[in-house]
Amino acid sequence: MADDLTRLTAHELVAAYARGEVTPSEVTRAYLERIDRLDGRLGAYLTVSREAALAEARAADARYRAGAPRGPLDGVPVALKDNLCTRGVRTTCASRILEGFVPPYDATVVERLRAAGAVLLGKTNLDEFAMGSSTEHSAFQPTRNPWDLARVPGGSSGGSAAAVAGGLAAAALGSDTGGSVRQPAAFCGVVGLKPTYGRVSRYGLVAFASSLDQIGPLTRDVRDCALVLGVIAGPDRRDATAVDAPVPDYLAELEAGVEGLRLGVPREYFAAGIDPEVERAVRAAVDVLAKLGAAVEEVSLPTTAYGIAVYYILAPAEASSNLARYDGVKYGLRVAGADVVEMASRTRAAGFGAEVKRRIMLGTYALSAGYYEAYYGRAQKVRTLVRRDFERAFAAVDLLVAPTTPNVAFRLGEKEDPLAMYLNDVFTVPTSLAGLPAISVPCGVSAAGLPIGLQLIGRPFDEARLLRAAWAYEQATPWRARRPELA
Repeated sequence: MADDLTRLTAHELVAAYARGEVTPSEVTRAYLERIDRLDGRLGAYLTVSREAALAEARAADARYRAGAPRGPLDGVPVALKDNLCTRGVRTTCASRILEGFVPPYDATVVERLRAAGAVLLGKTNLDEFAMGSSTEHSAFQPTRNPWDLARVPGGSSGGSAAAVAGGLAAAALGSDTGGSVRQPAAFCGVVGLKPTYGRVSRYGLVAFASSLDQIGPLTRDVRDCALVLGVIAGPDRRDATAVDAPVPDYLAELEAGVEGLRLGVPREYFAAGIDPEVERAVRAAVDVLAKLGAAVEEVSLPTTAYGIAVYYILAPAEASSNLARYDGVKYGLRVAGADVVEMASRTRAAGFGAEVKRRIMLGTYALSAGYYEAYYGRAQKVRTLVRRDFERAFAAVDLLVAPTTPNVAFRLGEKEDPLAMYLNDVFTVPTSLAGLPAISVPCGVSAAGLPIGLQLIGRPFDEARLLRAAWAYEQATPWRARRPELA
């Protein structure tokens, strides 16, 4: 019975609570029991906030009993990626340098989840400081894919995706810098949305690359994704990059369908190197959308081939600047030294993992005297060309349809070469460079039974249309009903 409760979506839970069929406390206990039983093998969580979650669930019970005003996620158990600051709960970014750090405040998205009545189960694993595509670069443990424990869940939000797919959270938040919500969503067979840059406040998100980072939901289905986005989106006076624009009622617009929408299929996203199983599944998904009434045409995004190169100049450069604050002076790890320079050097050597060090060095080099314009300056110019490619495409179509990833989930330890790992993001990085919204939804399975993701990309701040098309596709196909069987 407990496992049955953890199979319900967030919106199904809210409806069941309102009917009096089950209580938030019962559901929260079912999730905590499942975490106790299975997470030792899955490795999705770094911190489980057991007592706080049970207290939040009891408060939700009382609101339902009293008929008091309730939030849209009242009593729904949610997990948070461990780069989101949580008051009184450690926030590590999966790094030794922040192993004992406990923030004195909540990120804006965490405040908004609390205000919506969500029960916060704990903090999920990630690649250290969100730098990775497999969640193998955590300083504490790897996370495994619920569909095959020998494979990665994707990254960097692999812990959040694995928790949702494995029934260890009803929904979760992740962050997406170059694909870190969408790629693990594809690998784990869940829905993952990267909002438009500026749609969701980044206040309290530990920065990796500030001009790219966005917080987004990972959920079981598209309706849940719309529900969570509606809670966390909106302006924030504490984040100058959060745009002061009205937030649509995403749920109200879901059922409008795709008839009459113009969909573009970028030819560059089906180049050599894509797994044939992925290509077949995505092209079949495009056919489904066409049968639902959408008009489909091929478009071109010529700068796609430069996306990875541009991203791995700009993102490490911003990381080099952002991570300079971890010097052993004000918070986090401190390793003693003869003077402040030696202390900072020893602290950073001991506290950062190999991938973080690699990206800091890449970024520092790109920003150094004599190389700034040749690398960082030129990369910014190409970023502008990438954005213009999308603008030209959206002059002709309403949405773009493409694979989320070029392959299905790979085995742990399979991609030790950093370049091979970076190429996993080839279809997600361009969207991040342009600041556009994009969603990944399940669209098939490989011969090995591994999920495949379909990526829909929209115009700036057009998440409503994105969710509408994703929902129409989801309702017409069986993939949302698939769940991994974790013994």
